[in-house]
Amino acid sequence: MVKVVQSGRLVAMVIVLTVGFATLGYRLVDLQVFQCEHLRKEAIDNTHRTFLRESRRGDIRDRQGNLLAGTVFVKTVCASPELLGSYKGDVARLLAPLLQLSESELSEKLEPRTYVSQKGEVKIDPHVILKRKVALETWEQIRKEMSQFPGIDLKTLPVKDRTFLRNLRTGGIFVEPYDEQLRVYPNETLAAHVLGFVGSVERQTARGVVRELVGVDGIERISDAALRGVRGWRTTEVVHRREVVPFRDQDVQPHPGRHVILTLDVGLQHIVETELVEVMERHSPVSASAIAVRPATGEILAMANAPVFDVNHPGNAPIEILRNRAITDVAEPGSTFKIVAASAALNEGLVTLETQFDCEGGRFWYAGRSLRDDHPAGILTVEGIIAKSSNIGTAKIALQLGRERLYRYIRNFGFGAPTGIPLVGEVRGIVHPPKAWDKLSITRFPIGQGIAVTPLQMVMAMSAVANGGRLMQPWLIERIVDDEGRTIVQYQPQTIRQVISEAAAAQMVTALKTVVSTNGTAKRAKLEHYTVAGKTGTAQKAGKGGYVPEKYFASFVGFFPAANPELCIAVVVDEPKLPNYYGSQTAAPAFRNIAERAAKYLAIKPDVVSAESLRAHQSDHSFAVHKDRP
Repeated sequence: MVKVVQSGRLVAMVIVLTVGFATLGYRLVDLQVFQCEHLRKEAIDNTHRTFLRESRRGDIRDRQGNLLAGTVFVKTVCASPELLGSYKGDVARLLAPLLQLSESELSEKLEPRTYVSQKGEVKIDPHVILKRKVALETWEQIRKEMSQFPGIDLKTLPVKDRTFLRNLRTGGIFVEPYDEQLRVYPNETLAAHVLGFVGSVERQTARGVVRELVGVDGIERISDAALRGVRGWRTTEVVHRREVVPFRDQDVQPHPGRHVILTLDVGLQHIVETELVEVMERHSPVSASAIAVRPATGEILAMANAPVFDVNHPGNAPIEILRNRAITDVAEPGSTFKIVAASAALNEGLVTLETQFDCEGGRFWYAGRSLRDDHPAGILTVEGIIAKSSNIGTAKIALQLGRERLYRYIRNFGFGAPTGIPLVGEVRGIVHPPKAWDKLSITRFPIGQGIAVTPLQMVMAMSAVANGGRLMQPWLIERIVDDEGRTIVQYQPQTIRQVISEAAAAQMVTALKTVVSTNGTAKRAKLEHYTVAGKTGTAQKAGKGGYVPEKYFASFVGFFPAANPELCIAVVVDEPKLPNYYGSQTAAPAFRNIAERAAKYLAIKPDVVSAESLRAHQSDHSFAVHKDRP
């Protein structure tokens, strides 16, 4: 009986062992054969990491090499709340001043948060972002402080507590494995509307999700492809968030972005912007804009708008301040537009500067409507019409041209089409084709009514007159270079078309000089040592149902030295405070102030010698002659 029982037990044990070994064997086969690939991939996922290496975004600099926009690498500081235990409050107190966060805000971030995994398991989130864009120096200080936290010698602790604190020090606070970039504009508001700004976006790539900077506006957006560069990556093994360097598989270096060199001059840009601040304070307009161009090449040396914003913090500014009004806003130009009809008639040989027109004593009836002059006059030459800014005289010049020729010259001067400046948001303005004109249009469009232009279009048209009749492409990006300073792309001045002949342009320059003379409408734009040619404009602002009472758009566009222009400057003032709303009262003095400072800064050679300077020169010369006599 006993033997039977023992045999039964033996059989049972054999069966159990057989089943156990069979199960184990099946499991081994399953793991080694059927689940091999899956487990291998899971093992790799657990130990292998691909770290994306962001390429440094290129700089934006002015023509002299001054930095306008640069990039610094920053860290994203994170925490593993489950590793902090009861020390959360102490860690919050330690890090709050370093991260520039309140202690309460940081304590809340350090509270453990749970999530449900794909398998339905409730887990504690081991990765909580505390702050983005932390300077490298700040992170080094945080790491140093955490390496000694909480000021206890680990050797004095039990093994369990020692392990806990070691994990807290090394893994409680950490950073993302890849660096982010912070765009820095050292001059804050300077050239804000030209530079534009960047945004940070998450992008899915073949090697994971990355955060990167992308251009949102201005040069940052238009040159985004050149500035961005090409990212690299590193594939390696990690243990407890630490890289095992010998097992690094791939290490591809990023290629930094190119650097964009602008035609802007920081010194001149500063002069223009400070003067616009004065205009805002003196005349309380809605806005003001100014552009400085080199007529011979079309180079934009300065472009500014007021109010302005800090490019480092564009989100703090109202949306209407962010737009570049010099290219996005249109208005009726008023009398500055008179250069088109006069230039066209001179070019067509219909008139000369001495040709006379009857300005009807200040009131001219045409198509059943009257046209008035602010300064009534009788007989005026073409030169006098420009000097006195006669609406009637300009209208009569246009009538000789006819609508088809007038329209052709309006378009040839660049109105009704974008200039092609490399900036986002440029508008084409408003120029109606002849078939849409009414009977009055032929007398209203030439004086800058019923037509809308941007400040940039107006300054480029005036630059064409200054440049012997050649309309130039506005030139804003001079070249693109690499880290070694080698030129990758070099841009050159581009002539769009010859609008009028050099002879006609020279006659217009003669007429425009009289505008800034003692008897002209823009004598407040006159410079002591330079001959200025230019034109004022004062236009009532258009609104729904007609013109808006007591709202004006004032401007002055001029260039100097008139015979060989170095600069053409446009100043426009939107809704200057009454009663001083004329272009001669607001924009012309601003032009003079900008021009005087710009001439000194750029060392432009004077073309006018004042009587005082001449007397001083003669005195010095006579003294020298007397001194040399025997």
